[in-house]
Amino acid sequence: MDNFFEGKTIKSNDIYNLSPLQASKLCQEGAILVDVREEYLNRFKIFEVPGLIFCPKKRLAELMADLPVDSPLIIADASGIHSPEAVKMLIENGFTGSCANLSGGLVEWEHSGLPVVIDYSEKLPGKLHASLKPRE
Repeated sequence: MDNFFEGKTIKSNDIYNLSPLQASKLCQEGAILVDVREEYLNRFKIFEVPGLIFCPKKRLAELMADLPVDSPLIIADASGIHSPEAVKMLIENGFTGSCANLSGGLVEWEHSGLPVVIDYSEKLPGKLHASLKPRE
């Protein structure tokens, strides 16, 4: 698959970057969202998209052979900090033109009003409450 994301989004530092709305639309058109958050982080809230794949970034090198090569991949994490590194790893291993980064990760996805699945039994314990204000 060559340059699937060409003309659909911007490219920065040799990586295609998608907004959550762009990514959601492309997932509905057959792109696969790959969540690279570590397992303990992807239990409480997950992206609600068809075909979602979990592939923790620290295991990406060993699991990338199992990723579909015939579908465009959108790489996502919690906030968009670590997913660009995962995209670079994939590009270096032949996924050129078939993978893009989800800018802002799950945080921006949820802020954009896109669907997430929440399992309250998996919420991490603690007294620190981070509050995110909705955008106006």
